[in-house]
Amino acid sequence: MDVLGKLPSLNGLKAFEVAARHLNFRLAAEELGVTQGAVAQQVRGLEAELGVSLFERLPRTLVLTGEGRRYIADIRRALEIISQATTELRPQPVKLTISTTPTFASKWLIPRLQDFTARHPKLDLHILATERMSNFQLDGVDLAVRYGRPPFGPGLAHQLLFEQEIIAVCSPHLLSDLGTPGNAEQLAHYMLLHDAHNFWPEFVDLQFGHREQTTFKGISFSQTSHAIEAAIAGQGIVLANSDFVARDIAEGRLVRALDGSLRGPSDFYLVWPRYRKSDALDTVRVWITGET
Repeated sequence: MDVLGKLPSLNGLKAFEVAARHLNFRLAAEELGVTQGAVAQQVRGLEAELGVSLFERLPRTLVLTGEGRRYIADIRRALEIISQATTELRPQPVKLTISTTPTFASKWLIPRLQDFTARHPKLDLHILATERMSNFQLDGVDLAVRYGRPPFGPGLAHQLLFEQEIIAVCSPHLLSDLGTPGNAEQLAHYMLLHDAHNFWPEFVDLQFGHREQTTFKGISFSQTSHAIEAAIAGQGIVLANSDFVARDIAEGRLVRALDGSLRGPSDFYLVWPRYRKSDALDTVRVWITGET
């Protein structure tokens, strides 16, 4: 049986559905991007084909007839099925979830996302920024950036992104006001911005040696990114990973406040399930490692 041979004009059905929603040929024409006369003609053609009247034409509006009300319910369901089938048929963006620390996300990953999306517009990234160590299975994570030391767990592959090199930075305006601190006593005039790692005691000992008689003032933040933003705002000196502040230094928001650096106890690694095969995962991994 040729079912398609019994179908009325699809253009007429679409015009009928839109006109039934607006109960107005002019508004239907605006939605469809055609003239009001074209919509009216398509509906009249559909009525002629069906042998029934679908609308009562009143001076300023349309009213569905009994046949029109019965017909529109089925037509809408049919058009929704066609629309859904068409949407599902089209290629969908490939989704990939990256788990990172909040600081890595805000100070390293997010500033580079525009470059990634320009290169790979068909990849849909989801950034899961949390201090909690995400579970690849339970949290649906494909790729993780982790601060630590390998091994990270059975079945996980890893690649070093960058080592933890800690440097002291601050706003250039802060140094212009107070000058570069040359000893612990001069550093005590500055507000020291701390994060959860609290590298300041070790850094000061490395930089200036014995400091028992010196008292420092400070502000503590739970997130390194917040401490960095406070430094950019001129509120003090922060210790941060050199990779996290490289862009701020290059663009003049931050400068080195002290010479020297401190080697952190852990480094940043890219981690992923060893046996998971995915072109999208490989693409993101190559991109991230190429940026470091």
